[in-house]
Amino acid sequence: MREKITPEFIRRIPKSDLHVHLDGSLRIKTLIELAREQKLELPAWTEDGLRRLVFKPTYANLGEYLHGFMYTCAVMQTPENLERIAMELAEDNIAEGVRYIEVRFAPQLHTSAELSTPEVIRAVNKGLDRAAKAHNRSADVKAGKDLPFHYGVIACAMRRFAKGFSPYYADLMRIMQHARPEEVFATASLELARTAAEMVREERLPIVGFDLAGEEAGFPAEIHQSAYQYAHDHFIKKTVHAGEAYGPESIFQAITRCHANRIGHGTFLFADDMIRDPEISDRKRYVSDLADYIAGQRIGIEVCPTSNLQTTPSIKTIADHPVKKMIEWGLSVSICTDNRLMSNTTVSRELQLVAEHVKLTRRELRNLVIAGFKGSFFPGSHVEKRAFVDRVIERYETLEFELLKPLN
Repeated sequence: MREKITPEFIRRIPKSDLHVHLDGSLRIKTLIELAREQKLELPAWTEDGLRRLVFKPTYANLGEYLHGFMYTCAVMQTPENLERIAMELAEDNIAEGVRYIEVRFAPQLHTSAELSTPEVIRAVNKGLDRAAKAHNRSADVKAGKDLPFHYGVIACAMRRFAKGFSPYYADLMRIMQHARPEEVFATASLELARTAAEMVREERLPIVGFDLAGEEAGFPAEIHQSAYQYAHDHFIKKTVHAGEAYGPESIFQAITRCHANRIGHGTFLFADDMIRDPEISDRKRYVSDLADYIAGQRIGIEVCPTSNLQTTPSIKTIADHPVKKMIEWGLSVSICTDNRLMSNTTVSRELQLVAEHVKLTRRELRNLVIAGFKGSFFPGSHVEKRAFVDRVIERYETLEFELLKPLN
């Protein structure tokens, strides 16, 4: 018999985060500093105060959880701030042993007359690149004692928006004032897909994926089908927030209408009681077929345990989370943070919670960790990705041998 999985082991193994929002993952000290510089109002000016009033351990509902974004987005409207916040996010991940992240954000939330969408993306990439280069120049990386750090950018479209979301959205709604709301939403997402594809083609920026975030209920993914088809036609991989606040049909639509390679959250994949289509007579069969299809196609599920607990009242503990059933079903699951600030979490913490409460075996933990790298939208070639994954596995196995010794 071998000893249990330890926090030290989880801290030191190479990890990934495929679902982390830039505007939900600021350092709280940076938020306070930038708000002071810009003379913005915060509910409190200390870390303890903000954690008591805004960034709480638990939230009453999704609306309260999302409330904090009004403060974070407010300080993310200049290229300098975007670059700094992105760099710090990468540094924080590197410090806890994360060696690959895909940072997602909605560039149009930061676009204005003074700052174009491409400039927003360039600023974020510059910050991530600075942190990556600093780590990759280190003596340990050069000597082969540590792994290099890689990253990708995921451009998020919004399922819906209002004029107050950003100057960009306000201008678009004014220009298209006679269009139906869903036409305006679709126009914005298609324009973002075009921008992303052009920046990959012309500037070789590591925009590795296209995402759809925001309110699921009433705003189906199929509204944005043209944007996803454009991304698909230009070899950009696709992920969709689905099954976070809506049932299996939302996940089905993400796969069939948006060519999703991965699903963000997927929390209600097995919730047959949430199916609303009257044409689906055998709901359990529908869910079973959907889960089998996802497993067979190796469509990744980006699971964010703490975030789900905070926004889904029906999930009381990690042990109640469907991640256990996902693993048992053979799905390609990766454990992610979602919003490091809002959920006051890290990749290490999320893995530790799942390991303890789901009672993972050593092999199950290994599969979760490696799935994050294998399921990534790695910015290099397929050969380069395989070589990196091989190095990750080698490093993982070395640490497993060193840190998890056989019991006497």
